[in-house]
Amino acid sequence: MEWTGARYADTPTVEVATWVDAPPERVWTVVSDVEAMPSMSTELQRVEWTDGVTGPVEGACFVGYSRHDALGEWSTRSCVVECEEPRIFGWAVGDPASPAASWRFALEPADGGTRLTEWMRMGPGRSGLSAAIDAMPEKEEKIVFVRLREFEANMTATVAAIKERAEG
Repeated sequence: MEWTGARYADTPTVEVATWVDAPPERVWTVVSDVEAMPSMSTELQRVEWTDGVTGPVEGACFVGYSRHDALGEWSTRSCVVECEEPRIFGWAVGDPASPAASWRFALEPADGGTRLTEWMRMGPGRSGLSAAIDAMPEKEEKIVFVRLREFEANMTATVAAIKERAEG
């Protein structure tokens, strides 16, 4: 993937995909279980549904606790903005009207299994990355590029873990 000259305001995206030897309904149970996601992620440490919600439904919110060697530890509140079982599960980080990031899993039947795609978009709302860009505006493109590459690597590992769990 190439992100030549990407700036945060451009709301750059990353997408990875894999084929899973399992029906979309089985893959859905894995991708929509946000509390299990930390076991399939290097950054995400813990997730808790909020407001008495215990599962995926549009409008439901959850708090994710993350850790990164260079960025430290933080938590974010996300709200489910797309929930079409067993096809799409998406959430917005922060304010859904102007999220710091948007994430989505898409599942489609393919070749007797499921084509699983994970997609994310930075911005348009401010995120933890915004402080680094504010401090070093001349390095914005490099900061964005490096973070997108990290997201791509982490997402590739996540879809591989989802594939393994759904096929297991």
